Amino acid sequence: KGKCPEDGWDESTIELFLHELAIMDSNNFLGNCGVGEREGRVVSGLVARRHYRLIHGIGRSGDISAVQPKAAGSSLLNKLTNSVVLDVIKLAGVRTVTSCFVVPMATGMSLTLCFLTLRHKRPKAKYIIWPRIDQKSCFKSMITAGFEPVVIENVLEGDELRTDLEAVETKIKALGAENILCVHSTTSCFAPRVPDRLEELAVICANYDIPHIVNNAYGVQSSKCMHLIQQGARVGRIDAFVQSLDKNFMVPVGGAIIAGFNESFIQEISKMYPGRASASPSLDVLITLLSLGTSGYKKLLKERKEMFLYLSCELKKLADNHNERLLDTPHNPISLAMSLKNLDETNDAAVTQLGSMLFTRQVSGARVVPCGSVQTVNNYTFKGFMSHANDYACAYLNAASAIGIKKQDVDVFLKRLDKCLKTFRKEAKQEKCMNEISDSNAATEQLED
Repeated sequence: KGKCPEDGWDESTIELFLHELAIMDSNNFLGNCGVGEREGRVVSGLVARRHYRLIHGIGRSGDISAVQPKAAGSSLLNKLTNSVVLDVIKLAGVRTVTSCFVVPMATGMSLTLCFLTLRHKRPKAKYIIWPRIDQKSCFKSMITAGFEPVVIENVLEGDELRTDLEAVETKIKALGAENILCVHSTTSCFAPRVPDRLEELAVICANYDIPHIVNNAYGVQSSKCMHLIQQGARVGRIDAFVQSLDKNFMVPVGGAIIAGFNESFIQEISKMYPGRASASPSLDVLITLLSLGTSGYKKLLKERKEMFLYLSCELKKLADNHNERLLDTPHNPISLAMSLKNLDETNDAAVTQLGSMLFTRQVSGARVVPCGSVQTVNNYTFKGFMSHANDYACAYLNAASAIGIKKQDVDVFLKRLDKCLKTFRKEAKQEKCMNEISDSNAATEQLED
């Protein structure tokens, strides 16, 4: 049926299945005689076993989704993977998606592939409308494709940074719709930025006949992000949405899924990919989904939501204990932010020092964002880089509840963060005492004089 099984398979069954696929490839035929330049020859047995002897990769020189006659097993693997992944995207919330394919590139380069495909449809276009998100790869994806990003600054609503819809529409009118390649929006992001207003952006794109590409990097794991995409496609226009394999399915980095609601456009993107491609990302995600089954993946999604609530609750308690606060970002379903206002006022370098302290204490993924940092990316200068705004109100720390996170991870993180913050408070108290003693001594000397 080409769907993800409800119950996961055991490892021996999956290995048997992969071996059956492998013996359908010509390089594994007993009497094979290869006289071409690419015959699936592998000199290392270790490398051959690592890839289950599926050596030919996927696709043909003109289409990454095409069937390769001398690699029937690898071609079947590719078709099955795309079909199973499509089933899981529907299960995760985008029920009307019609087509998708796994591409052996991470999210940034996959977005570039989408933009390059649109170039042929809109030859006059040179601009991409991009509501600001301080993440280098999605910005560079537009530069690499040869387009000029038009950065739309976010608007502050409470603690949240949200899409400035009025600025988007004003810029479209100023530049002319025919000169705009697409609107490039984002769902999953670091708080206090929240997912873009996808429904409203989709309506604007439909009204002005402008394509809409969504960066859904780690949004498959969030029912809210997937709902935004589903609703955007229902009320307006979304041409394609791109998501990472490693962030959503816990496989090695190196693959992404390009999906959409118009099968012919998704096929155009797959044909834009030059040459054949590695089968490793397809193999990894197929093995993972076969081992989990839909029941296993649903369980992981449920656990992630529960851990988000737990992390939110416990981080708020810790923030209160240190006279800080958990920023109010209800529209972000994955990432949280805790203010570091007192730390920032104590010492300009203290905020970045906290990040270093956490890293040396084996806390990975926590993001410490100071105020006022400036960074230039491809000749474009971002003020307040990493905070998604030129001048956010305070320094802060990010933590995310992503798929696969465990209660132990949250507890250990909070314990180590608490210890680091106490160290800073102790040092600040000592420094204050030293200053008071110094002031007292100076006052005594003045009286004596």
